[in-house]
Amino acid sequence: MIYLDNAATTFKKPINVIEAINHALTSYGNSGRGAYRAALDSGRMVYETREKISKFFGSGDPSKVIFTSNATESLNIVLFGLFGSGDHVISTVTEHNSVLRPLYKLEKTKHIGIDFIGIDESGKLKYDEFEKHIKENTKAIIVNHVSNVSGEIADIEYIGKIAKKNNLYFIADVSQSAGNIKIDMNKTGIDILCFTGHKGLFGPGGTGGIVINSDILIDTFKVGGSGVQSFNKEQPDEYPTRLEAGTLNIMGIAGLGAGIDFINEVGITNIHKKEMHLLKRLYDGVKNIKGIKFYTDCSEFEKEPEFIRHGSILPLNIDGIHSGDLADYLGEDYDIAIRAGAHCAPLVHKAFGTVDEGIARFSFSYFNTEEEIDAVIKAIKEIVEE
Repeated sequence: MIYLDNAATTFKKPINVIEAINHALTSYGNSGRGAYRAALDSGRMVYETREKISKFFGSGDPSKVIFTSNATESLNIVLFGLFGSGDHVISTVTEHNSVLRPLYKLEKTKHIGIDFIGIDESGKLKYDEFEKHIKENTKAIIVNHVSNVSGEIADIEYIGKIAKKNNLYFIADVSQSAGNIKIDMNKTGIDILCFTGHKGLFGPGGTGGIVINSDILIDTFKVGGSGVQSFNKEQPDEYPTRLEAGTLNIMGIAGLGAGIDFINEVGITNIHKKEMHLLKRLYDGVKNIKGIKFYTDCSEFEKEPEFIRHGSILPLNIDGIHSGDLADYLGEDYDIAIRAGAHCAPLVHKAFGTVDEGIARFSFSYFNTEEEIDAVIKAIKEIVEE
């Protein structure tokens, strides 16, 4: 199988990730729940992984790295834990439903106000709209760093400056950028970062987290066993225990830490350069097909790979072929895996006018090859000719 649905989850994992998971399965006990070696070793691994994540994202306090099951849970914890009646937030039409649905529920149950920043025809945010939407009760700006549909990268440094200038929380969803684009929370002014482990970080499913880089108190999302302060009727106030009730995903955290080790060893710049090389190769191979349309700023792809600023996603449609049909043809006839449809991002499709047809999304990983891309180009041309 040629797998180009890495924006959904990376299919091929580094061997050290698999080894780390296997080691955890056979060697680690329950972190923070005992004084014997297996529990202590588990606790050390968990803390070391917090340190890796804190350093990886440029935050200052490993204790404010919170483990979750995915980015959706991370975003739910943050949004429901921060916003209440009378608050106003600014977000964008590029958001995934993991942001939109919590915001809509808060709008319905807590009567928060929401304004969405639009995009232009290539998927770029309309940055001049941010400050226009700031009100007296605005509490935060919530931004998807890389669109999971268009692959366009939000200018988080610019947005961070707006947030700081207006004393707003800056919350970033980095699900599509973590692992292939350098992120520095201190440099960009991100207060809260939500990530998933199973995409560009090469971790297993069921992993994700929150990184808090400010003195922000997020209300508890769930309460229960903590391994400490057992006679306290309430969840302990201190991070990370404040937001981590119950047994952690020890095997998943071990794999996530190993994924970050792999990225650090290869180099995030090298990973991004290779993925941009493959994206550019596919774009160059299909751009002259009659009736093809791309939903992103294609001028980026005229650059050399090391200078391309884009997520590892190429979104397209071909006249006369529904995105779902293209995905089916590629999958059934060529064993090529891509994603078609709405991608859980309805507002982007409303902006692009693709609600009915969806978009065919090709997404790349460091483990894809030039030979695979050439086979995909050949397959698309054959489908169009038929």
